[in-house]
Amino acid sequence: MNEQQAIAVFQLQMRNENAEMRNIKAYLVLENGTIFEGEGFGARGDVTGEVVFTTAMTGYLETLTDPSYCGQIVVQTFPLIGNYGIIPSDFESAKPALRAYIVKHPCQAPSNFRSEGSLDAFLKENGIIGLCGIDTRALTRIIRQSGVMNGKITASKPTERDISEAKAYRIENPVALVSARMMQDKTIPDCTTNTRTLASSVALMDFGAKRGIAEALMERGCGVRTFPHDAKSGEILKMNPDGIVLSNGPGDPSDPSNKGIVKTIRDIMQSGIPVFGICLGHQLMALASGYATKKLEFGHRGANQPVKELSTGRVYITSQNHGYTVISDNSSFINVNDGTCEGIDYENSFSVQFHPEARAGPLDTGFLFDRFIERMHTYASG
Repeated sequence: MNEQQAIAVFQLQMRNENAEMRNIKAYLVLENGTIFEGEGFGARGDVTGEVVFTTAMTGYLETLTDPSYCGQIVVQTFPLIGNYGIIPSDFESAKPALRAYIVKHPCQAPSNFRSEGSLDAFLKENGIIGLCGIDTRALTRIIRQSGVMNGKITASKPTERDISEAKAYRIENPVALVSARMMQDKTIPDCTTNTRTLASSVALMDFGAKRGIAEALMERGCGVRTFPHDAKSGEILKMNPDGIVLSNGPGDPSDPSNKGIVKTIRDIMQSGIPVFGICLGHQLMALASGYATKKLEFGHRGANQPVKELSTGRVYITSQNHGYTVISDNSSFINVNDGTCEGIDYENSFSVQFHPEARAGPLDTGFLFDRFIERMHTYASG
């Protein structure tokens, strides 16, 4: 078979796959009764979850594998998804935790030398139901106007029972579902290749940590020991770390299932060791310090969220994925769009609502890892 024949066979295969996908009718029914008719792809079946949208234009692989989406049906506002295929080295966790995935146009013929497959095949392999061909712009407007709500994707014409099931859905103890099961060590890299910092040991509390957090620390000469969400303060402090990072994760920070975590964080902060909270870690750190949290109308999800550092007046573009915010009159960063808290400074610790490691997104705030390491060195030097 020559090159032209191979291309022809490939194009025929893609046309057949696209035709097969278009023949699978599927529906999204929201808890308010709104119904969208589209086509199913990925895994087959019915699924219920909280419907949220992300405005990121790239980084769909990081979105698919971000554990913070546990329990949610994710809508991509950017219409063309899957164009550069599936690249395992870009994953933020071993497998996706989201409930389902909604896009306008999924690409069935990705073009990328790093690609190892199509979006459709990846969703099938991981048991994730996909829905395409609906008006994702109209769906996003409904969520923006009415707030985040539950929904159900079904292969059958929706009924009142489907609406009732959507209304009744609750995300149960999501942090436990995505946290590491046991303590894990990351090797300290060769510091001769990194002249910015000396090697430090960091304890990472995993509430659904993106891989990029540990890698950002390791790139700066840190050894990282990951602890599961239910590790006690005594276990963590026994390691004698130079600093402690509280990771991102899914769900409501004030959920009763997180009470033990909040107590552990409170004990850790009283030890005096520098702590750096990210996303859910920021929220749990605030709860441990006496602040409160509340649910946002439709959350901040995407790679284009502007935040302002109040001490300098400088605005950074950030990557975010959260549905709750801290209620604080002592913010170090605020969201430029709605004025909500995006960070808090403590005595020798700090936290931010956004993702300084990005993955995917702008790298504007990567300097916060350097700031954390400086605080570790200051603390270690007495």
